[in-house]
Amino acid sequence: MPWIILTVAGLFEIVWAFSMKQSAGFTRLGPSIVTLAAMLVSFGLLAWAMRSLPLGTSYMVWTGIGAVGAFVVGIVFLGEAVSPLRLVAALLIVCGLVLMKLSSPA
Repeated sequence: MPWIILTVAGLFEIVWAFSMKQSAGFTRLGPSIVTLAAMLVSFGLLAWAMRSLPLGTSYMVWTGIGAVGAFVVGIVFLGEAVSPLRLVAALLIVCGLVLMKLSSPA
């Protein structure tokens, strides 16, 4: 269960990163509210998962999901550049997440 909670926390991190971009520096009310709400949910779920998962594992997985997810959202929805080097970088983050999961006792 902690891994599911941590994954959902990471998904909310993607939401707040995207909505923060859409808020134009917190100058647009709707996306700003979504950003703050998603941050609260994401941090809350991260804290919940950390009750039974190690700090380093939890934080790395949470930020990794957010980083790779924001990368994908940027490409798919915002038209950001795709290059072989950027794809390799994202793949290396995913490999790190898988290794961290495999090495975790919980």
